Amino acid sequence: MTAESKGAFLIGVAVAMNVRYLITTSWFPESTIELRRRLFALLTIFHLHWYSLYMERSSHRPKKSLGQNFLHDENIVRKIIRSLQLQPEDLVLEIGPGEGALTTHLVAALPHLTAVELDDRLVGALQTRFGEKLTLIHGNVLKVDLQSLQQDPGHKLRIVGNIPYNITSPILFWIIDQRTCVADAMLMMQREVAQRLSAVPRTKDYGILSVFAQYYSTPKMQFLVSPSSFVPVPEVFSAVMHLDFAHPATTLADDDTLFRLVVRGTFGKRRKTLRNGLKGLGVSNDILQSLSTRLDQRPEELSVPEFVLLANELSALGASITLPSQSQLDS
Repeated sequence: MTAESKGAFLIGVAVAMNVRYLITTSWFPESTIELRRRLFALLTIFHLHWYSLYMERSSHRPKKSLGQNFLHDENIVRKIIRSLQLQPEDLVLEIGPGEGALTTHLVAALPHLTAVELDDRLVGALQTRFGEKLTLIHGNVLKVDLQSLQQDPGHKLRIVGNIPYNITSPILFWIIDQRTCVADAMLMMQREVAQRLSAVPRTKDYGILSVFAQYYSTPKMQFLVSPSSFVPVPEVFSAVMHLDFAHPATTLADDDTLFRLVVRGTFGKRRKTLRNGLKGLGVSNDILQSLSTRLDQRPEELSVPEFVLLANELSALGASITLPSQSQLDS
């Protein structure tokens, strides 16, 4: 697909998305509801027409099963690159290079780049296009051992990517689990997931992912990205999120494994009080009575430092945590 046809396509999508947004907001009074419906239908047809033109000219059709939404907005790509503040010595891993929109700029800024791509239809074209400057791992990113990519233990990885919506949480936990190999991560994700990473206690977005992200790193939202920046156009906004693993929480747990079990286990029973949740994890009444944490609270009321304090007290009292089922680990 030529640059000119790409540009025309993106202009068409942007116009369609923006007008559709105005139609569904208070810009149009309720008295014109029938007009709104007709305009919305026309703009939907217009958008689908532009998308069909793109597909006729594109050599690759995005796979819904892989959660593929290719980034085609050069302004957004440049903003991501600027936010990264790349240095020549950086060891960078790109997740899901897709058609190479971000890869092009990464390869230009670095002596070498490593990327992971699952779609076998893209691998050959990417390798041909970028040659020896790109080491391409063909497979599932969740099976990649990050330690094997380090040139030396002191040289940590920087991870970047427009990650698939359908496996965003598993990828985030995969990075957190291998955080000792990671300096930071700059990731494009669904806006709602990004909000969970930086959520505060006593909000509906606050959960396991919030606690882990804020404990093991410093999460910061960089900017929002419109649906019109992608092909195909998703139904949600995206956000670029930075996770700085060089700056974790200032107060750390004495027993990291126990801390993780407490967080996962209590949020697995988030509708219950901490007292009932901890009982369900096998904590005895004697230990519960010795804790300084208010146990009539629910897990979403505890801040990260308060979870650390709870885990440290449980560790000092010799508590043993048993998770009832695997399903609670990823809830």
